[in-house]
Amino acid sequence: MLIPFHRQIVFALVAAALATQVVLADGPSDNTEEQVRRVPKLGVEVTEADRTELNKGLQSLQAKLEKLSQSNSSQVSSLLPDVLIFHRAVDQALRFQEFFDPKEIAVGQSLLQQGHQRADQLLAGDAPWTRQTGVVVRGYLSKIDKTVQPYGLVIPASYQFEGTEKHRLDFWFHGRGELLSEVNFLNDRSKNVGAISPANTIVLHPYGRYCNANKLAGEIDSLEALDAVKKQYRVDLDRVAVRGFSMGGAACWQFAVHYPDQWFAANPGAGFSETPEFLRHFQKETLTPTPYERALWRMYDCPGYAANLAHLPTVAYSGDMDIQKQAADIMETAYEREGMKLLHIIGPNTAHSIHPESGKQIEAKLAEWAIKGIDRTPAQVQLVTYTLKYNQMHWLTIEGMQQHWDESRVVVKPVGNELQVTTGNVTAFTIRPPQGHPGKVRIDAGGAMDIPADGAFVREGSTWKPGRAHGLRKKHGLQGPIDDALMDSFIFVKPSGSCRSEAVDKWVQSEFTHAVTHWRRQMRGDVVVKRDSEITDKDIAESNLVIWGDAQANQLMARIASKLPIQWEANGLTVGGRKFDAVNHAPIAIYPNPLNPEKYVVLNSGFTYREYDYLNNARQIPKLPDWAIVDIRVPANSRYPGKIVDADFFGERWEVKPAKSQP
Repeated sequence: MLIPFHRQIVFALVAAALATQVVLADGPSDNTEEQVRRVPKLGVEVTEADRTELNKGLQSLQAKLEKLSQSNSSQVSSLLPDVLIFHRAVDQALRFQEFFDPKEIAVGQSLLQQGHQRADQLLAGDAPWTRQTGVVVRGYLSKIDKTVQPYGLVIPASYQFEGTEKHRLDFWFHGRGELLSEVNFLNDRSKNVGAISPANTIVLHPYGRYCNANKLAGEIDSLEALDAVKKQYRVDLDRVAVRGFSMGGAACWQFAVHYPDQWFAANPGAGFSETPEFLRHFQKETLTPTPYERALWRMYDCPGYAANLAHLPTVAYSGDMDIQKQAADIMETAYEREGMKLLHIIGPNTAHSIHPESGKQIEAKLAEWAIKGIDRTPAQVQLVTYTLKYNQMHWLTIEGMQQHWDESRVVVKPVGNELQVTTGNVTAFTIRPPQGHPGKVRIDAGGAMDIPADGAFVREGSTWKPGRAHGLRKKHGLQGPIDDALMDSFIFVKPSGSCRSEAVDKWVQSEFTHAVTHWRRQMRGDVVVKRDSEITDKDIAESNLVIWGDAQANQLMARIASKLPIQWEANGLTVGGRKFDAVNHAPIAIYPNPLNPEKYVVLNSGFTYREYDYLNNARQIPKLPDWAIVDIRVPANSRYPGKIVDADFFGERWEVKPAKSQP
């Protein structure tokens, strides 16, 4: 069995658009948690002859990659992911039985040939695919788990590689495809232009880490892919649009509301824009969320963020016969609550596809908006968020919240010779108004104040004053929930010893294996795993650390145990005065690393949604808050790692809140 070399050296519109794909329909049959089908399904058995041939191609390509990795050329290093994508795609499909149709084996062989061709060209000092127009597949090395990830491009024929003109770029987020392996993604993106091809426009097709509606690691994938493209092509950052259809439409909605100041336009089609109503409407699912699960919907539910779209021209699309028209209908209502009107183009007599005439209207509108591009210095700014994860709008940044996961809102507008600021559920913010704006500010009808050089204001009690909050607090990038730690560089810290409780030890081992397995299967990466004794100062400085086991089993846990708000000792687990026996219970939590408070530590958890949630993308959201206590006497299932007997968010200062304080 081959060792994946990438670790050594560190869309589709609908089914017809993916010739090699079958997009499985979810629905009421996927509402039974006791009978959950595997996603992705197991592929076909590969014959011994085909396996031998593929292994031979992988081994010879690996030899070339090893030679390339020894090069001192910065160009070779930067372009190596463009070759590695072919090796990883075929290696993964072969090792994990992810050739889903016998025809895909020939596709794998063809991809290896492309990998060999690029490796030979790079060894000869050339990289002609970097000067290729039309469809081209490329890759980047992810900061999250150090695996190579693919993306597709359409480079317009008008692009001059020796020129200076910058080009508009449109994202196209792909639709749901449970069989969208790297093999099938690379094959499709190497052959098909896709659903859109605007004139003089680069189109970026992110892989999105498979089939998660570009959430969590899939969200970061899209941002990392854009960063990679910006390094290789001349992209006009004032003319970048987000677009998609079906699951890709859902992705577009959340990129629009979370990063509205980064795009000149958004064009979501169908999909879903929130969780509960969509699951009731489309999935016919009866929902019984806990308070913290309901709160966590607000991470990716878009209607509550609709006010942000005042800064982003948006044209939504739906077929008039499409059940997923519900997404734009929900957002239309959210727009109306904010005193706005959504531009919603509806295809006549159309189900789940884009009507040709509607497509022309959309392209014309986007071309019109592209002429202006992004207004980087708006006179007035407003921002709504439910988490400090998404806390910026042009020259306004929300720095602190009184109650996380409730609506926080700031509106800044010029009134006479002052900036008038209105806040709600906000404890700190920063404004850096463009030149020419007033130099004084009045916050929540208080007295006028000069804007300090750093633009920072903090609330003490009911009084606002210039300054910043100090001490341990939730802040952007360190606000939770548990899943947030896996949206940046992370390492699984494996224990060298055994836990005090044999039952807990077995649970830790099982959950560790589950987390590693499902990270690869669902997020298409390989977890970086180190023993507790192998963790370096560099690891502590640069990565979030996911610690498995208790203080007896894990040396790193022993170093920080006394500094955590959850005390896990032989005589019990204690959380804010609540106590649980340590023989049958285990903690899951996220907290700033006591050894480096700029990074997280996580206890005993990978991403928190499980197999049941793979069946519908609207379910694929964090399922646990900042901490949880698990009764391991109840076996893990398709939804939870055991019985969750207590769980909550930490407060603004990462303190344990009183019981039953969930939003």
